[in-house]
Amino acid sequence: MRRYRFGRIATLFAAVYVTVVVVAGVHALATGDPALLREIVTGGWDSDFVPYTWWVELLMVAGGVLQGWAYWQVLRGRPAGAAAVNARPVRLLRAALYLSLACTLLYRLPIPYQWWSGLPFDLLQVAVVGLFFVVLAGVLPRWLRLLGLVAGLVNAAMGMAYTVAYGLGHYSVLQFVSPYQLGNAVYLLWLVPILVGQARDARWSRGTVRLGRASAVLSLLSSGGGSFISFGGSGIDYDLLLLMLLGVLGVFGTVWQARSAHELGALTPAPSPAPAVRGAPARAWPLAAVAVLLPLIPAAVNLADGMPAWIGPRGAVDDLFHGHVSYPATVLWVALDLLIGVGAPAVLVLVAVVRRTRRLLRATMLTLTLAAAAGVATALTTTSEADWRFVPEMTEQRLALYPDGLFDQNEKGEILFGLSPLWYSAALTASALVLFLLYHVPSAARPRHHVLVAVLATFMALCLLPVADQARGPVTTAEDCSPPEPWEMDGEPVQPPPPTGPRAFICAVRQQQVLAFAATAPDQVLLDRGRYLCAAYTRNDPRELARLREVEGVNVRDLSGVLAGICPAANAKVTAEAAAEDREFNEFMAEEQRKCDATPRHRPLVTPAKAIRLKEPEWPEARLELYGEYTGEGKSTSAGPVTAGPGYVTVSTHSDFHVCVTLETYTRRPPVETKGWDNVVEVGYTNQDGEMIFMDGLSGTELPDLSLNGRKGHYRIRLHFAWFPWKGEKYGTQRLLIMAYPGPGDKVVTYRRPPKRR
Repeated sequence: MRRYRFGRIATLFAAVYVTVVVVAGVHALATGDPALLREIVTGGWDSDFVPYTWWVELLMVAGGVLQGWAYWQVLRGRPAGAAAVNARPVRLLRAALYLSLACTLLYRLPIPYQWWSGLPFDLLQVAVVGLFFVVLAGVLPRWLRLLGLVAGLVNAAMGMAYTVAYGLGHYSVLQFVSPYQLGNAVYLLWLVPILVGQARDARWSRGTVRLGRASAVLSLLSSGGGSFISFGGSGIDYDLLLLMLLGVLGVFGTVWQARSAHELGALTPAPSPAPAVRGAPARAWPLAAVAVLLPLIPAAVNLADGMPAWIGPRGAVDDLFHGHVSYPATVLWVALDLLIGVGAPAVLVLVAVVRRTRRLLRATMLTLTLAAAAGVATALTTTSEADWRFVPEMTEQRLALYPDGLFDQNEKGEILFGLSPLWYSAALTASALVLFLLYHVPSAARPRHHVLVAVLATFMALCLLPVADQARGPVTTAEDCSPPEPWEMDGEPVQPPPPTGPRAFICAVRQQQVLAFAATAPDQVLLDRGRYLCAAYTRNDPRELARLREVEGVNVRDLSGVLAGICPAANAKVTAEAAAEDREFNEFMAEEQRKCDATPRHRPLVTPAKAIRLKEPEWPEARLELYGEYTGEGKSTSAGPVTAGPGYVTVSTHSDFHVCVTLETYTRRPPVETKGWDNVVEVGYTNQDGEMIFMDGLSGTELPDLSLNGRKGHYRIRLHFAWFPWKGEKYGTQRLLIMAYPGPGDKVVTYRRPPKRR
């Protein structure tokens, strides 16, 4: 076991940190409060951004364990023993890396910071960039070092400009200082040459270079910013969990930086002879040709239909790139989509077959397998109607990187994507399998970790296979059960008949999600389970129902509405309950009608031009409103239940009670009547369009026209309101009499005020 200069101290600190993280994780899982765990692991991200979920907190605990490992890597120092005697540039680079590490860890402390405190960190980046340029002389070509130098200085300058602009509040220039289209591309133009140089330099180990590669991949996925290396969560955006996890995985960059500094202080190991490049023996060319031709078959079918894309803008994998990672990574994903779509994997397989090196063959098989898995994930997560299609800006963004007009729509408005990704997955998997069978390593020479990886891969593949005894069949989704929206039918309302029988049961399960079934479970599986539950519902055995409730978490007696389509006993109960509700509602409405019939009829003192006593009671849910065209300005005035202003009049009624309404229109001002009314208020209203209709948009209530034969002009509207007692009830029902007549004036006149207390 290797010893390190500060190994024991680093081990103790890492062990204490991991213990604290595990205790905080247990506290979060026990109390449902992840604040402490999130603060330790991510430095923030409260439940307002990522709500508490048990598996998220387990991920946070795993991230904390990863950070404990990172702390051990950072604090352990160089290997024990004699220190290396380095030239001045190497010593300065090592010191700059350690100072940069100290700044990174300093930001983890819960102390306040000023915006300008980031400027020294940005200046350290300049020093690191310049010193790497000098230290790697003789290892990298001069042009590659110059590329890294320029990119590193530009990235540092962008970081300083971003820090200053943000600190001074010039937020409008942030996009120009650090455009989102670049992401971390400038930073990667510096990091990649550095990693190439480290891979060629004996002073750095392969493990350090691998950590740098992981950091580069994470930087590619990250949306970018001014920071040199991230450690934990930094910015907060709506990328939520993915951003939080990327922040936690940022420790790989910190560990790469620490190990780069540690190994510069150790003696350079003696160069070991380069391992011989092992090549697999040649096989019969027809079999190898099969591996090359397989990826071309689905590509040829797609290209024959004019579709060069493999997946296109659909599914969870594409959504990950278009909605949660950096713009450069999205561009690379679209390029990969088009390359696989036209059969580029065949070229990779051809090169692997010709050269037959172990590393190239393994990389090729891994690439083919990952692409096949992405196709399967896309097929399983593709919906018929993606949400982004209904937002023009999002649609334009999703299709911007593809050739114009590539994804047309059929007569139903559905996007035509071409061949299913499952065909590509089958071809790529078959090609990888042929390569494995032709050029696999003999069992005696296969390392143990390869066996472990193969076992894990096989286990995960088996987990994705459907259960053999589940018969496949049609799958009705929740969207299939929903009626089409008006915009899908050229604006025409659609009222399809409600589903009955087995379809009613299937739609109830899909839409209400009362039974634990995957969205891809066949309809026949749901029906079999429903018939079993129907039998239990019909038997009504308390012990059986209790067992289902305790073991499976299903309360069968609450599933009457769900089972009604396939279960006569449940249907009988639902029908009886619906009939009882109808009877109760009809009795209620009959009682309300009797109340209105019993209210005294209004006897006008002068003959109105028209009088309407509504036969049925109205039931406004908000208030009755009269609106018209009005271009002037003015204030609104309220008196009792009436509010009037320029171009409108509203009457507030109690939303829990019906209203018995009478409307009267006069040619001249009628006498004022207050007897028998609780409120009498008169207001002015200008009729611009010839109609005066009170309505309530929430309930759909609409009263008859109050205008005098369509006359336009100014009116006075007098509103009478009163409560009518009924059989000892506290309130009874509401009465409303509305009078209208032509007349000038907008003054609000109250003839009778509401009583102080009822």
